[in-house]
Amino acid sequence: MTISARRGTRSGIRRSARRTGTAVAISTVLALTATACGDDGSGSGGDKGDEGSGKGEITFWDNNTAVRRDVWMEVIKDFEKKYPNIKVKYVGIPAENVQSKYDTAIQGGGLPDVGGVGTAMLAGVAAQGALEPLDERIATSPLNGKLNDAFMESVKSAGAGDKLYELPTSANNGVLYYRTDLFKKAGLGAPTTWDKFFEAASKLTNTGKNEFGYTIRGGEGSIAQALDASYGQSGITSFWDANNTKTTVNDPKNVAALQKYADLYKKATPSADVNNDFTKMVAQYDSGKIGMLSHNLGSYGDHVKAFGTKFRGIPNPTGPDGTRVQVSNPVDGLGLFKASKNKKAAWKFMEFAASHAENSKWNESAKQIPANTEAAKDDWVQESEPTKLAAEALQSGTTKIVQLPYYLPDWNTISKADNEDDFQKVMLGKMTAKAFLDSLADQLNKAQAEWKQQAN
Repeated sequence: MTISARRGTRSGIRRSARRTGTAVAISTVLALTATACGDDGSGSGGDKGDEGSGKGEITFWDNNTAVRRDVWMEVIKDFEKKYPNIKVKYVGIPAENVQSKYDTAIQGGGLPDVGGVGTAMLAGVAAQGALEPLDERIATSPLNGKLNDAFMESVKSAGAGDKLYELPTSANNGVLYYRTDLFKKAGLGAPTTWDKFFEAASKLTNTGKNEFGYTIRGGEGSIAQALDASYGQSGITSFWDANNTKTTVNDPKNVAALQKYADLYKKATPSADVNNDFTKMVAQYDSGKIGMLSHNLGSYGDHVKAFGTKFRGIPNPTGPDGTRVQVSNPVDGLGLFKASKNKKAAWKFMEFAASHAENSKWNESAKQIPANTEAAKDDWVQESEPTKLAAEALQSGTTKIVQLPYYLPDWNTISKADNEDDFQKVMLGKMTAKAFLDSLADQLNKAQAEWKQQAN
């Protein structure tokens, strides 16, 4: 049973209600910003806080405690050794609960001094007036000039303005994994360009032997990967037109690119892909019958266990001129909350966490790309080829990032549940890529117009 069949009427209800819901959501955010004022001593969203003494206790909320608690405890231990007059109270929050946790605290009090805030949720928190702009602090910090430019641009874009509301610490970049042994046997070179990618997808497929060139993501989380493939092939480098009012997702070049990508389904991919989320997709690739997989750095360890040295992880393919275009991946980082009564101490902790040694330690544990450019040169990065190549690609100047509109209140709904069903229809041949992208563009254009109207 497909996602489309499972969701059915529910998706239709969401779509019909979304336009009204967006206006209400934006109005609520603006209302909260205006009304959550005054100092009740509990750290509400509008509380201006204080710089404080630079000593004492600060509270830190980790936005992904399930997998990052241990390494954060190491960073905190190092920090308290260097700054014995500052104690850090660690509060771990599961990733799926962190957005609601922040929203509740912004309204009712109890915000931390420092919290993990990724670009996917940044706009919602910043719009409520809860975060301190970090531009001046970074400008006078040892970190100035040592943070990845692409990460900084993503953070600014996600905040829907020209201020930095997040100190970037890492990114989990897209990776094209491929089986070097299968490519060698087939006489194929590395899939470094889109032409080579499609050639390999076809040549490595033998449906009679249940062998496939690629595994395509058709289940939960499919839209971001589909957009990555579309913009990667088309070479279009902006999500919006010159007037910042109409999206480029349904540009004819993107339409042709998405149709070519979706047409791989069942011709060069397993039929099960129509329902596969990342977990099933990764497991299917690691079973050994598939030549290529698009995922991110997070699954690298799984592939090592499955194949040892018989695979590689490289950045997304390039176009004919050698330019690589990819959509922005969420950048993880730290936010300084306005309500903090000890911003000096809180900033010291943030600055320390993003320093060369500590940023390297954290990202080595997570196998992600360090935001600190000095950390990105460390030995462990050079030894982890996918991380090394991803970091180099982002700093090469030949990689162009299409900044996704994380700032739109509708973005998560539009880019996930509302359109995953229809992308399945494209894969199954029941909808054209043009019809799909025209519908997606219409939703995005309306969401952008509403956002701009409310912001003005």
